[in-house]
Amino acid sequence: MTFEGAVPTLEGVGLTIGAGEFVSLVGPSGCGKSTLLRILAGLMPPTRGRVMLAGEPPAFARKAGQRVAFVFQEPRLLPWRTVVDNIRLPLEFDGVAPAEQKAAVARSLDLIGLSAKDGAKFPAMLSGGMRMRVSLARALVTQPSVLLLDEPFGALDDVLRQQLNEELLRIWAMQRWTAVFITHNVSEAVFLGQRVLVMSRGPGRIVEDIRVPFTAREPALRAEPEFARLTGVVSKRLRGEAA
Repeated sequence: MTFEGAVPTLEGVGLTIGAGEFVSLVGPSGCGKSTLLRILAGLMPPTRGRVMLAGEPPAFARKAGQRVAFVFQEPRLLPWRTVVDNIRLPLEFDGVAPAEQKAAVARSLDLIGLSAKDGAKFPAMLSGGMRMRVSLARALVTQPSVLLLDEPFGALDDVLRQQLNEELLRIWAMQRWTAVFITHNVSEAVFLGQRVLVMSRGPGRIVEDIRVPFTAREPALRAEPEFARLTGVVSKRLRGEAA
């Protein structure tokens, strides 16, 4: 990807992600992580190359029922709409019938642990953590096959961030969408990802694909020696790219 009048942002990026995989993506600031995620989402076309979803260009794959959802760094909720009306927004765009919207929103609220009473609130009435939950619910309401997350928990305190990591994995285990999760937090990357992809300085490319062998992702995992070792491996590679 090269923006007009600029040096390349991404160059020679090649990766394959299996259906139902959870992949973490880390890299130095400015290496093109968010740009790559937007290309995967179809929000911008690459200068060269292509993205394939389930063996087809994304437009064709979506017609066959493959849905892609995106969670931004900020919740980006519409302040004049209630929680319920923010969550239903993608369904309105898709022309889903009102009765189906209501049922889907109720399922999504329950999935992220919010009540019907919470659904009647406006974004200004919510904490930062609850706003991010609503943003996640809005992405999940369409029942996507691919979920792309651009450092969604970066602005939260560490305890809340860990809780939402655990909630996200619980939902992933239930629904098994394919996930690509950008983060600057190495511990978060290792805790969430089955693989951690490390990007180089710009122009960004994938320079390391580190497998994470853990099956159980309970909170106690963070205190395990192997977790600390893998976190150190990723950190060392990341420092080398940032130097």
